[in-house]
Amino acid sequence: MPPLRDILKLLFHRRSPADDIGIVSPPYVPTYAEPDLEAIRHPDPEQIQLTWVGHSTFLIQMNGMNILTDPIWGERASPVSFLGPKRVARPGMRFEDLPKIDLVLISHTHYDHLDRPTVLRLRNMAHYIVSSGITKWFAREGITNVSEHAWWEKETVNGITITAVPAQHWSKRGLIGTDGAGAGGFVIETSRGTIYFAGDTGYNEKYFKEIGERFKDITVSLLPIGAYDPRWFMQRFHLNPPEAIRVHQEVGSKHSIGMHWGTIKMTTEPLAEPPLYLVRETRAAGLPDDAFTIMKIGETRYF
Repeated sequence: MPPLRDILKLLFHRRSPADDIGIVSPPYVPTYAEPDLEAIRHPDPEQIQLTWVGHSTFLIQMNGMNILTDPIWGERASPVSFLGPKRVARPGMRFEDLPKIDLVLISHTHYDHLDRPTVLRLRNMAHYIVSSGITKWFAREGITNVSEHAWWEKETVNGITITAVPAQHWSKRGLIGTDGAGAGGFVIETSRGTIYFAGDTGYNEKYFKEIGERFKDITVSLLPIGAYDPRWFMQRFHLNPPEAIRVHQEVGSKHSIGMHWGTIKMTTEPLAEPPLYLVRETRAAGLPDDAFTIMKIGETRYF
């Protein structure tokens, strides 16, 4: 966890010339795709099907299972309904249009990843797989269908194996004290392919190389590309696009999709900047344009 003085300093930070990366961003207008409810209700069992709901929330469908990652349908990433970072883009699909959810993956306890209003709508209807130390939060809410895992621990559900993997981040829901919870990502191994959901993370010289060594042939990685400024603070905890490309390469992913941008204004970079930055750096790295892409909110893709 960062020092309290840095958190307070961040609250008053405005983007400085040192943070400017030389990209002129247009005014941000969220780009939506009409959700393909027919495909969501009747997914192709032979493929991995991903729908981006927004921020770090994906609906992952394969092997007859429906999985949500860090689901947030709430209006604010905040402990209260009247203050804190507010959505600038609506969810890509209505909560009421979700299929029956089998699994929910929770990477850490920050409000934009563990959204109490959404969890209270899901309740015990789904099984939650969470990073270490988070079960107690669910217990306080009366939710018991939860299993937590330290890094590299595995759980198999209906033929799908989910492994908790490292992330360089922190997990806390208040400015003072500590809740003892961890943070991490998840690798989902299925008969149709392997998915890496990174959660929130900064770059680490060791973690992603080890993930790539342990899990060969990752089909698609879901990697954060936003909330990276100011770098004096965010570099420890959030990837920027060049770092996300490095993670893509180190884990050996066939495809990657950028997440954690364009939904909630949390940091000082322009909301429209992350995808432009990603395109520039993807080409600079000599990667094909389709190696690391973004999705429209509500869009469904197949792998």
